[in-house]
Amino acid sequence: MRILVVCGAGASSTFVAQRVRHAAQAHGLPYVAFAGTERSLPIDLDAADVVLVGAHLADVVPRIERDAAARGTTVVVLPADISDDLDGSRTLALIRAAVGDFGGTLPANTPSPT
Repeated sequence: MRILVVCGAGASSTFVAQRVRHAAQAHGLPYVAFAGTERSLPIDLDAADVVLVGAHLADVVPRIERDAAARGTTVVVLPADISDDLDGSRTLALIRAAVGDFGGTLPANTPSPT
């Protein structure tokens, strides 16, 4: 699974993508995460199965969801405190819940996918 993490300038998305890669690897999941920006989204979206959107971009989420839907890509808006997820496990759980990947156990406090 290819996961695009989008933020305004690309700095915070780089950290989130790196943490997701490490968490996925620790769980033996074939996930690839990469960072992008709002500006690079039209190009990056073609290479993604899931798009994680920083909470600060909430005003553009409807446009991102529309563009992603045309490609069959899932959009997940990250909580504002996602930077506190230092090992990426919470972010990974959000991704797995969004795509229905329950092949393993999800950490406590994982939101229901419904």
